[in-house]
Amino acid sequence: MLPDRTCQGTVRSLSGHTICFTGRVLVDGEWTVRSRCAELATDRRAVVKSDFSRKVTLVVYGDLASKVVTDSRRAYSSKLVDADTSRRGGRHVCVVDADGFSKLLKRRPAPCLELRRSGAGRVRLEAAAPAGSEILGGPLRVRRPGRRPSGDLTLDMNRLDKATAAHEATVGALLAHLSGQGIEGRTHAPGAPAFDAGWSRGADVFIAEVKSLTGAREDQQIRLGVGQVLDYAHQLRTAHPDRRLRPVLVLEKAAGGFPVVLIGPIRRHTAHVGS
Repeated sequence: MLPDRTCQGTVRSLSGHTICFTGRVLVDGEWTVRSRCAELATDRRAVVKSDFSRKVTLVVYGDLASKVVTDSRRAYSSKLVDADTSRRGGRHVCVVDADGFSKLLKRRPAPCLELRRSGAGRVRLEAAAPAGSEILGGPLRVRRPGRRPSGDLTLDMNRLDKATAAHEATVGALLAHLSGQGIEGRTHAPGAPAFDAGWSRGADVFIAEVKSLTGAREDQQIRLGVGQVLDYAHQLRTAHPDRRLRPVLVLEKAAGGFPVVLIGPIRRHTAHVGS
C-alpha cells in the first residue's frame, strides 16, 4: 500500500469526490453510459469531470471493449495511466471498478484498487489485498448442523445439535449485520488460529469467537469465549505485531449479569474483549 494512501484501501462515499469515468459502467447488471453515470454520481454529491486533471480524486473504470482503440496505451485507458502517474508523484487517486461504483451508489464502501504497470506504459487493475489477508481466509458460510444417530445418547446429542444450531444461527445473524454495512465475514487463514469469524475495517482486523448459550451454563460459555478470543489475539499479535487486532466475543443473546460493551459495526449482543 502506498504511504500516502489516505483512503486506507477503502472508498467510503462518493460525496466530496471529483470523478471521471472510463467507458460504459455495468451498474446493477445494466450497461450505463457515462452521461447517466455522471447524473447518478452528482445525485450522491460528487463532482464529475470529463477528463483527468489534478482535481480528480476518483476514477471509475468501465468497459472499453465497445470503444475504437487507436493505440495500445488507450486500450488500457489513458485515465488509468494518469491516475498511476499521479500516485507515483505522491498524490493518491482512488480507483474503483463497476462493482465498486454500484456499491458507492448504494452508500456502501468499495475497495480502492491497486494499479500495476505491465510494460509499454500500460497499466492494469489489481484488486487490493484486504487488511489482514494473512489472518483472514475465504468467505464465511453458515453450516447446517449434522444429523446424529439414534441410541442411548440421543438426548445428549439432541442438546448438542440445539447448541450447534444456535451457534450457526448466531453466525448467520453476524454475517447479515456485517453484510448490511458492506463488510464480508471471513474464515481464518491457513495457519492462523481457528477463530469463528473475522473481518477487516480500514486498517483494523476483527477476530470473533461466537458462543451459543442454549443448553449451557452462560457463565461457563462466556468465560470460555473470553479465554479463547484473548488467546487467539495474543497468538496473532505475536505473529503479526504490525496488525491492529480487535478481539470480539459474539453471544447468542444478552446474558443476565454480564454487561455488553458496544464496539465498531456490531451493535447488538456483542462484547468487546481487550483492545
